[in-house]
Amino acid sequence: MELTSKQRAQLRGLANNIDTILIIGKDGIQDNLVQQANTALEARELIKGRVLEASLLTAREAAQTLAPLTRSEVVQVIGTKFVLYRQSHRMDKKDRIVLVRGK
Repeated sequence: MELTSKQRAQLRGLANNIDTILIIGKDGIQDNLVQQANTALEARELIKGRVLEASLLTAREAAQTLAPLTRSEVVQVIGTKFVLYRQSHRMDKKDRIVLVRGK
């Protein structure tokens, strides 16, 4: 699913109010980090991550590597932080993010 510019703008606005929950350090992206991201995306749909200075990856590299591994979309990358989005597969989730339509 490719996000439109309006949808990205909507998600960037929602990401302003969330805490950073994914930290990438010197170990980089390993299986346990991917599992943590998958769990968080299923529960929240929108997560914010940060790359520490000790990491060999930039925030853009980390986001672009993590997105296909978690079947998510990169919403934005700013400095050492990045935002990922994936629609939840849980039908009973009450606070789902409803994306705007159009381009």
